[in-house]
Amino acid sequence: MWLQLALTGLCVAVIPFCIVFLSKEKNKHRKLIAVSVALTFELIMFGAFTRLTDSGLGCPDWPGCYGQANPLLSHVQIKAAEIAMPQGPVTIQKAWIEMVHRYLAMSVGVLICVQVLLAWMRRKSTMISPWLSTSTLVCVCVQGAFGAWTVTLKLQPVIVTTHLLLGMSLLALLAAVLEQHRQPLQVAPLSVQSLKSLVWPASLALIFVFAQIALGGWVSTNYAALACQDYPLCHGQIVPTMDFEHGFTLWRQLGMTASGEYLPFPALVAIHWVHRNFAFFVLIVVSVVAWRAMRTPHLESLGKKLMAAIFVQCLIGVSTVFFSWPLLLAVLHNGGAAMLVLLLTMLNYRVRHASHAASSVI
Repeated sequence: MWLQLALTGLCVAVIPFCIVFLSKEKNKHRKLIAVSVALTFELIMFGAFTRLTDSGLGCPDWPGCYGQANPLLSHVQIKAAEIAMPQGPVTIQKAWIEMVHRYLAMSVGVLICVQVLLAWMRRKSTMISPWLSTSTLVCVCVQGAFGAWTVTLKLQPVIVTTHLLLGMSLLALLAAVLEQHRQPLQVAPLSVQSLKSLVWPASLALIFVFAQIALGGWVSTNYAALACQDYPLCHGQIVPTMDFEHGFTLWRQLGMTASGEYLPFPALVAIHWVHRNFAFFVLIVVSVVAWRAMRTPHLESLGKKLMAAIFVQCLIGVSTVFFSWPLLLAVLHNGGAAMLVLLLTMLNYRVRHASHAASSVI
């Protein structure tokens, strides 16, 4: 099975490799990193689709499906489980969704292994440190472990949320590696102060976005998305009845309290309410950073993209409430979060390195 899975991952990785080596871009290494970023972004989106379609246990074992490399070979076992529990987590469709997610993850791992190998082989000619690239390999290995625990621990909320955060962290690291290989900004001395003044606000914005992603993951993994179905109030109140103690107990089984009882509804309300209201702080901080970037030389385009991304993300978030959390909007909401991580990572890298380089020249 392991050999078959490895071959499947390599076959899936052939497509992005073809995109890289058939492209007209001279710097194939940078192209490989860019494709890795794009595929990781797609993996996050498909991971959201897997979670939101309740396909996380479509194959209840790991890394294969009932001990096989693909659902075709385990069709009999899947069909038997589906007949035994028609509304259960195992169906043919869910099994394929789960395994496609794993195949994509394996292909991302292959791409990262290759780009790390290239980083070490070319470190002297490019004068670029390979350690940032190496950190992506460490991250993807830890991410794979949490992917396995997601299945073996039966979608335990803290594990699934950590799995999401690690996926976003991997995207951020790959974005930083991509920025590492781009042409450095030529900053005028007069712009140095503007860049330096953005260093801490940009870092704070990225921290706020990751905190909100953690809260959003906690909403999704606890199935609390529909705990408040009106907006901006929740059950017609500014502060509804909530149970923070049970809602934010981290180590517990899905749908249960730490003591093994069913999770009370006010706990779900607390989870949803905190995520919804923290979004206002994220909106303010990211909007201010985006506005300042729009007024800073060399960062105008990135600032505009960031401003558009945060407002579209907020619009999608509100829409999920009004339209009772449809699948497409929920997946796009995850994609919007990934886009904010991508843009803010690029902004942080450019601000810190451009201001440092300019200061060194001065």
